[in-house]
Amino acid sequence: MHTLMIQTFALIVIAYLLGSLSFAMLASKIFKFPDPRTAGSKNPGATNVLRLAGKKAALFVIVGDILKGVVPILVAKAIGLSLFIQGLVALFAMLGHIFPAYYLFRGGKGVATTMGVLFALNLKLGFACALTWLVVAAIFRYSSLASIIMVISMLAYTMYFNLAPLFPSLLIMAGVILICHRANIKRLALGQESKIGQKK
Repeated sequence: MHTLMIQTFALIVIAYLLGSLSFAMLASKIFKFPDPRTAGSKNPGATNVLRLAGKKAALFVIVGDILKGVVPILVAKAIGLSLFIQGLVALFAMLGHIFPAYYLFRGGKGVATTMGVLFALNLKLGFACALTWLVVAAIFRYSSLASIIMVISMLAYTMYFNLAPLFPSLLIMAGVILICHRANIKRLALGQESKIGQKK
């Protein structure tokens, strides 16, 4: 039990620190575009990078943000931690992205990292959420709306696929992501939200 507690605590810390890595900030150095925290929507995430620097930079950010969610979950699985603990590790990976230790706790909105942890936790859950995001984004062309509907659907999918031990952590994740999207929700209601690929 003592060893399990140490492993759990260590992996939660590692997940948070990995989540704190900002691939949007790294992309701004590699692809030579303005700090995404001060340009465009001022959100260091893939959608803002797409507007600021194009598809290659945005793809770099998406892949990086997904992988930093995948890695700690795979480690949790490899050492045999329970599904409930895996959910906690997933939560802290996402919180690291939103509140990064390396960037004065000013991060992105956690959607790509959440997608990464979902795929790592359960492939069916990951595919269902990814498909939901893609369908909503393809129809309405709003990244924020796709993200909002995806995280709400995520909770229903969790129960449908009999993954109840994940529900508490995913409920917190959904709540945090919705709070992070409160300005987007207001703009969507006013018809002022930027569409995917649209310059800010």
